[in-house]
Amino acid sequence: MDYYNFYTGREFEAYRFLGAHVEGDTVCFRTFAPAAARISVIGDFSSWQEIEMAKIYDGNFWECRVPAKAGMRYKYRITRGDGSFLDHCDPYGFSSELRPQTASVIVGLDNYEFQDRQWLRRRSTAVQKPVNIYELHFGSWRKKAEKEDGWYSYEELGELLIPYLKENGYNYVELLPLSEHPSDESWGYQNTGFFAPTSRYGTPDGLRAFVDQCHQNGVGVIMDFVPVHFAVDDYALWNYDGTALYEYPHADVGRSEWGSCNFMHSRGEVRSFLQSAAYFWLKEFHFDGLRMDAVSNLIYWQGDPARGVNDGAVRFLREMNAGLKARMPDAMLIAEDSSAYEGVTRPVSENGLGFDYKWDLGWMNDTLSYFQSSPEQRAERYHSLTFSMYYYYNERYLLPLSHDEVVHGKATILQKMNGGYEDKFPQARALYLYMTAHPGKKLNFMGNELGQFREWDEKREQDWSLLENPNHDAFHRYIRELNQLYLKSPALYQLEQFREGFRWVDCHQEAKCVYVFERICPKQRMVFLFNFSACPQTYLLQLEGAAALKPLVDSDQQKYGGAAPADAFQRISLKEGGTALLLPRFSGRGYLVEEKKEPEK
Repeated sequence: MDYYNFYTGREFEAYRFLGAHVEGDTVCFRTFAPAAARISVIGDFSSWQEIEMAKIYDGNFWECRVPAKAGMRYKYRITRGDGSFLDHCDPYGFSSELRPQTASVIVGLDNYEFQDRQWLRRRSTAVQKPVNIYELHFGSWRKKAEKEDGWYSYEELGELLIPYLKENGYNYVELLPLSEHPSDESWGYQNTGFFAPTSRYGTPDGLRAFVDQCHQNGVGVIMDFVPVHFAVDDYALWNYDGTALYEYPHADVGRSEWGSCNFMHSRGEVRSFLQSAAYFWLKEFHFDGLRMDAVSNLIYWQGDPARGVNDGAVRFLREMNAGLKARMPDAMLIAEDSSAYEGVTRPVSENGLGFDYKWDLGWMNDTLSYFQSSPEQRAERYHSLTFSMYYYYNERYLLPLSHDEVVHGKATILQKMNGGYEDKFPQARALYLYMTAHPGKKLNFMGNELGQFREWDEKREQDWSLLENPNHDAFHRYIRELNQLYLKSPALYQLEQFREGFRWVDCHQEAKCVYVFERICPKQRMVFLFNFSACPQTYLLQLEGAAALKPLVDSDQQKYGGAAPADAFQRISLKEGGTALLLPRFSGRGYLVEEKKEPEK
C-alpha cells in the first residue's frame, strides 16, 4: 500500500494491506490505530489469549503474523492511553460472525473462481439500454418456515430469484446493503463491517456465487453502499483507537439524523477506507454498480442546504467516483440524492460529482402525491406531472418506487392510490404505465408488483398468497407484461437522454386530466395517452406523419383486471384532422405509430 496515498485519501486498495490475510499456514494481521497505546490480536488460534502486535512504518500501523487458518474468529484488543481497553472487530475484516456475536472471521479473497467473463466483456453503464431494477431486501423476499430466522442462503435465494427476475422482465436486481450490520431493523444501512458481507445469508463466496449466477443468466447486480455514516456499536468503528478516528469528535456534526456516527470525510484515512470499500465490492464480488445512499447528507452539512455545502465530503465524492471510474469504467454509480445540487451526474472533469445516474425523487414525490389526490383536485395539480420534463435533461435520472415509499406509515404504492379498493387497481396500472413510458431508468421495490396492501416488514416475506386473488394475479401479470414491453422497445430508452427522444403531444388538458406524449428513436415511434380522471374522456388525437396506431398496451384490458375486452383495443387508422379516441377512466394506452409512406417519385 502507498502510505502517502492512504493519508491523503487517494488509496483505493487499502484492504489488500490492512485486515487479515492468509499467507500459507499463517495469517498476517494489520490495523490502523494511531492513538492506541497497545494492541493484541485474540482469537480461536490462541484460545482467545492475547498475541501482541508491533508498530510498523510510522507507528500508526500495527502488525503481527500468527499460525492460523481460514474460518477462525478474531478481534483486536485495543488499549487506550488511559489503560482501559475494548475488543474490536476488524474495520477491514472480510467476514463476521452471525449477530449478536461480533468477532471477525478469517477468509481468503481468492478462493472463488468466477464464470462470468462473457457478461463482464459486454457490461456497460447502459446509458442507451434498458435498465429495469428489482429492489430487494435479501432476508424478506422469501423465507423458510423451518429456519429460525427464515433466511435463504445467498446460493439458495439465487435459485429462486433469478428465474423470477427473468420471467418478470427485470434485468437488474438492487440489493439493500449487505455489509455486516448488527440490527436487522436497520436493513443494512448502519454498518459495522464495510468489507464483510453479512453472515445472515452465508459466506463471502456464497455471495460471489449469487452474483456469478445472476451474470450467467443475464441479470446485473447493484448493491446499496453507505458512505455517510456507521453504527454506533463500540466493538466496531466508533472510537476505534480510543479517539474519534473515523467520526467527527463533535456531536453537532458527528451524529446523523438516524442516530449513527457521521464519517469525517475531510480525513484522508477515512476517504481511503470508504473508497477502498467501494472498490472492494466492485472488484472482489463483481457487482455491476453501487447505489450510494443519502448523498444529500454528504453534499450538505447534515443534509441541510441551509447549513451549506460540506466541501470535504463533496471532494471525497468527486475523487472516489473519478477513481472508481478510472478502474471500473463500466460499473454504474447511482446517487440517492434528494437535493437540487447541480451536476450530480456530470463528469468530475466538468466539475460534476461523477455519478452515472441520480434517483429522481422529485418525480417520485410529485407522482405519488398526484395519485393520492382526489380526481377533483387533479385538474389544479395537473402540471405536477409535466414538471419532471422541465428539469429532466439536467441530469441522468432513474425513476424509483423504492423501499422508502412502503414503510413507516407511508402505505404501499397500491394503497396510496386515491379512493376505495376497486379504484386503486386501475389507478396503479395507469401509474405504472406512466412510469414505464416516462424517460429514465426504472426501479421497483419487491412486493409492489403483487399489489401489496401491507407495508414492508423485514421480519416477514412478501405476501405471495395474494396471487390467489384474481385482482392481484391480474395486476402481477400486467406488471410482468409491462416490464417485457419496456425491455424490447428501444424508443423507451435509446434516446432518453436527448430531447429528440421525447415530445409532448398535449400537456394542456387540465380539465380532463389527459396527457399525451411520444417516445422516439430512429427505428421506432410510440405514443402514450393517459386519462387520470374518474370519468371516460374523448380525445381528438392528431399526430403529424402518422398513418395508424398499432396497439401495444391498454391498462384497462380485462386480462389485467380492467373493463375493456381484448377486441376493444385494436389497430386504428388515423384520419386527416385527427381521430377521436375514447379513454376509459383511470387508464393509459400505448401504441406503436405506423408512419405514412412517402409517395413514390
